[in-house]
Amino acid sequence: MLDPHDRRLAEAWDIVKAQQEHGDGLVAESNRLAFADPEFLLRRETRGIRFQLEMLKPDLAQQAQGIEHTVVVFGSARFRSSEVAAQQLALAQQEGVPETITRAQTLVRNAHFYEQARALGRTITEHSLTQTNGNKMFICTGGGPGIMEAANRGAQEAGGISIGLNIALPHEQAPNPYITPGLSFKFHYFALRKMHFMMRAKALVAFPGGFGTLDELFETLTLVQCKKVKPVPVVLFGTDYWKRLFNPDVLVEEGAISAEDLELFKYVDSVDDAWQIIRAFYRF
Repeated sequence: MLDPHDRRLAEAWDIVKAQQEHGDGLVAESNRLAFADPEFLLRRETRGIRFQLEMLKPDLAQQAQGIEHTVVVFGSARFRSSEVAAQQLALAQQEGVPETITRAQTLVRNAHFYEQARALGRTITEHSLTQTNGNKMFICTGGGPGIMEAANRGAQEAGGISIGLNIALPHEQAPNPYITPGLSFKFHYFALRKMHFMMRAKALVAFPGGFGTLDELFETLTLVQCKKVKPVPVVLFGTDYWKRLFNPDVLVEEGAISAEDLELFKYVDSVDDAWQIIRAFYRF
């Protein structure tokens, strides 16, 4: 193995840091260690290597922590806690701008989803703390704010560890502060990130969310429907939201899916119901 104290390695990173601080473009350097040469690693021809790196880094780190099974929690990054939502509404009312007040009122209306995701993270983690490694379930989220933050927060409050799989976006999405240090990962490729969501997933709980939540939900349903992964309970939290947004009966009526495909997911409106569906599926 490479000596991490090899002077050439430190020199390579010093060069990159200096370029960043001065706003200089990356310059290829033939004598630089290949894996410490971003210009080389970011070439089109080395994309396969980057795939491998994004595959291996989170996998090895989770193996080292004994993480075998996860409950993946999706949902809007825009929802806020009850406390924060109330503060934003108070500020909006002081400003008196109708559009701002309406947005703040929506935050208050949806804040209960944040609190329920937080409670779910706490419930699952408290259970897992009493189990041996093979039976533990760890909370895994997309690592950002909103519902993701809430689930990671609940796990932390229960005294457990949790995972965040963040994604580099044009408008930087910072990891939330409740992810366990050492288990906060950033991805460039959505495909690799979604693969990591499913690699250890024993259940998926989808809270109300936007395009990203829908993307991850339907990807999971497709994988289970096509038997590319083992069946897992898929829980749609917030019956009214999901039934207003998505009418799967139309797909059955039009012959686009089979009637039995409606059994791939369940609607719930409480933490207890979500947890009972997962427990019943695995009979514990």
